[in-house]
Amino acid sequence: MLRRTAYSLLVLALAGAATACGRSPVDPETAAKARGPITIWLSNNAQEVAWGKSMVEAWNKSHPGQHVTAQQIPAGKTSEEAISASIIAGTSACLVFNTAPASVPTFEKQNGLVSLSDFPDGDAYIHKRGGALTEQYRSQDGEFYQLPWKSNPVMILYNKKIFKKAGLDPEHPRLATYGQFLETSRTLVRSGAAKAAIWPAPSSEFFQSWLDFYPAFAAESGGKRLIEDGEAQFDSTAGRRAAAFWRTLYAEKLAPQELYPGDAVNDGKAAMATVGPWAVSAYKDSVDIGVAPVPTAAGKSPKDTYSFSDEKSAAMFSACRNRATAWDLLKFATSAKQDGSFLDATGQMPMREDLTARYPALFAKKPLYKAFAGQAEHVVEVPNVPGSIDIWQAFRAEWTKSVVFGDGSTDAALRRASDKITKLLDEYGDPS
Repeated sequence: MLRRTAYSLLVLALAGAATACGRSPVDPETAAKARGPITIWLSNNAQEVAWGKSMVEAWNKSHPGQHVTAQQIPAGKTSEEAISASIIAGTSACLVFNTAPASVPTFEKQNGLVSLSDFPDGDAYIHKRGGALTEQYRSQDGEFYQLPWKSNPVMILYNKKIFKKAGLDPEHPRLATYGQFLETSRTLVRSGAAKAAIWPAPSSEFFQSWLDFYPAFAAESGGKRLIEDGEAQFDSTAGRRAAAFWRTLYAEKLAPQELYPGDAVNDGKAAMATVGPWAVSAYKDSVDIGVAPVPTAAGKSPKDTYSFSDEKSAAMFSACRNRATAWDLLKFATSAKQDGSFLDATGQMPMREDLTARYPALFAKKPLYKAFAGQAEHVVEVPNVPGSIDIWQAFRAEWTKSVVFGDGSTDAALRRASDKITKLLDEYGDPS
């Protein structure tokens, strides 16, 4: 058996503890029809917390017998570990509005999630709201254990002031192809306008590939996921091109190999970043920003360019005793009205099709978000497979070694990563 990461061993141990110790039983049939007070958890993002409190206040005014209490996810090393621990203890909130899709298979393994497909209108509501975007979030048994809630599609954000300082046109940046992006990056660094053209985290945490490799692979491959139909997809022409592009950035010192202890764009040390729309409000008072799609080898129009969604879902947890109320609240919180309020408050994209047509006044007021809204209709999610975190860690280990630090061929690294992931899929019993 392959050696698993410490994270996976922890999760398996916790799942075993849950089975051994047991939780206060919740009868699913009774809970599915029950209404009453519930608790929900929100991320610690200040804008999301403010939206959540406002949303809950509106609900409570018209549902006095079904009071909702909003809290932040309990403190922990990561929110995923805190949620996993709450599943074991039977203390999960009814709804968590910050559920990472990569963790959903783990929470399913712990019997911690309620299938939203079990509600009579479950699948229909999810499809009506998210359209074709939702299929990537269906679990392997064909059901939805998460409602795709909001995305932060990754794009290239750049500092117009630094571009101008380097003698580049900030209103028409040459970033569409790998060749253009590299030439622009060389100009930015060699002119002294910035220390780095772009400065993603070069570290080996499993999720770091979501901000360098995965957007590039999604764009170059035309929307492929890391794994499809039970097979790794990245040991391919598209994957090799994306890896070679990033290797060149590191080899020419256009992207530093050390971790920056802060925000490199905000501090003027890097001219560009791969980020989602949350950054628009984060930089609005300090950086004059522009937005461009992720580059590809030959260049593609924005409407044909895919990227990583960086999505977070809302999920219902099995400790919930008043699931009818939880389901009604989930629909209330993701209604067109509340989605508009959420978009206005946070700049993050509700998982809906045709966002610009639905909220024209908002995008007229905040035009920088329009590019992200368009990108939100062409996004790729992490594969919904068991062992997802170990799979990403196996990939990241090879990426860091070969792409970031130049130890060996990038093509060989992709082959090794593909072989390791194939074995992990077999180990975890991927039935697809």
